[in-house]
Amino acid sequence: MDIVIDTSALIAVIVGEPEREVIIELTNDNSLIGPGSIPWEIGNAFSAMFKQNRLELDEAKRGQGIFTSIPLRYVETDFTNVISIAKQTNMYAYDAYFLDCAVRYKSPLLTLDRRLKSAAKSLNVTVMEV
Repeated sequence: MDIVIDTSALIAVIVGEPEREVIIELTNDNSLIGPGSIPWEIGNAFSAMFKQNRLELDEAKRGQGIFTSIPLRYVETDFTNVISIAKQTNMYAYDAYFLDCAVRYKSPLLTLDRRLKSAAKSLNVTVMEV
C-alpha cells in the first residue's frame, strides 16, 4: 500500500522522537510517497531546530544520512489541485502538496501535524493515527 508521509513524521523518525517506533511499524512493508518538496522541507526543519537549539550540525548531518536511506518515492503534484485545496482548507501550499498526493493517489496520510490531520479529514482522506 502507498502511504503519503509528511515532513513531521519523517523528522520524528530522523531525530528519534517518541513516535519513531510507531511510525516505522506503521510504514513497514508499505511504499512511502510524497511531493518533491520534502527534501527542502527537511532542510527547513533542520534550520528551525538549529534556531531553537534543538539540533547540532553533526546531528543534522547524521539525520540527512538517515533521511536519504528512507525509501521514498516522489510523486507528481497537480498545482491546480494544490491551490484549490489550499483555498478550501485554508492551508499553505506546502501542506496542500501532501493533501493533493493523498487525494489523487487514494492513499492514507501519515502526519503528526494536527491541522494537517484535520484538513485531511475534511477532504475524506484517511489519516493514520500515531
